[in-house]
Amino acid sequence: MNEIRRLDAAAATSASGDARQAFDAIPWLSRSIAEDAASGRFARWSRSTIIDENVGNPVLDRAVFDRLHDLAGEPSAWPVGNAGVLHVYGYLLSLTPTPYGLKRERWLGPELARAFGLADDAFAPWSDGPTLLERVTGAATGLLHSPAASRTEAGGEYVTALSASAGRAALVYARVTEDGIRLVTTFPVADAAAVLTAIDAAAPTPGAPSRPRWNAAP
Repeated sequence: MNEIRRLDAAAATSASGDARQAFDAIPWLSRSIAEDAASGRFARWSRSTIIDENVGNPVLDRAVFDRLHDLAGEPSAWPVGNAGVLHVYGYLLSLTPTPYGLKRERWLGPELARAFGLADDAFAPWSDGPTLLERVTGAATGLLHSPAASRTEAGGEYVTALSASAGRAALVYARVTEDGIRLVTTFPVADAAAVLTAIDAAAPTPGAPSRPRWNAAP
C-alpha cells in the first residue's frame, strides 16, 4: 500500500472518530509532530479555527483535533487551536469537500510547491529529512520576507503575502504580534491580482473592525 492509500485509510478512520487507529496507520505523522514539538516549531504559528469559513462546519472530527494538539503539546479550546497543527497536519486527515477541493491537496499536489519555486514533491508529508511543518514554515517565512505583492489589514495586525502580483501564486497569511510574525496558513491561488483586488475592496471604513481571513482566530 503506497503512502497516499495509507493516508486515505487514515483519513477515513479519523472521520469516524477513531483517532488512535488513524494515527497508527501513518506512523510518520506522530513522529513528525513529536519532532516539531521538541524543536518548538509550533510557536511560529498563530491560532486558527477548524470551522472552515466556506463550509461553515468543522473539517476534522473533535477526537482527531484533540489528539493532534495532545501530541504537539499545544493548548486548544475546540474549535480553536494552533494553526500549524491544524493547517499543516490536521488538513491531511480531512475529507471534508470545500469549493477548492480537499484541503490536503496543497501538500499532496504540485501546485503550491511550484508557486514557491520548489520541486513538485517539496511538501510530500512522509518524505525523509525535515518534517512537513519545517519545510512549510521555511517556505512561508521566506515569502513573507520577500513577497512579490502584499497587503496588510486590521491596522497592520494581519499580512497577506503573494509570490506573484498576477496569475498563479503562493499565498501566505500571517498575524503580526508583539513577539513577531506568526503564520496562519499558506495555499495556492489561481489569480493573485484577483486576491489583491478583493482585499482592497473589502477594506473597512475607518474605525470599523476588520475580520481575520482564512480561518484565522483572534
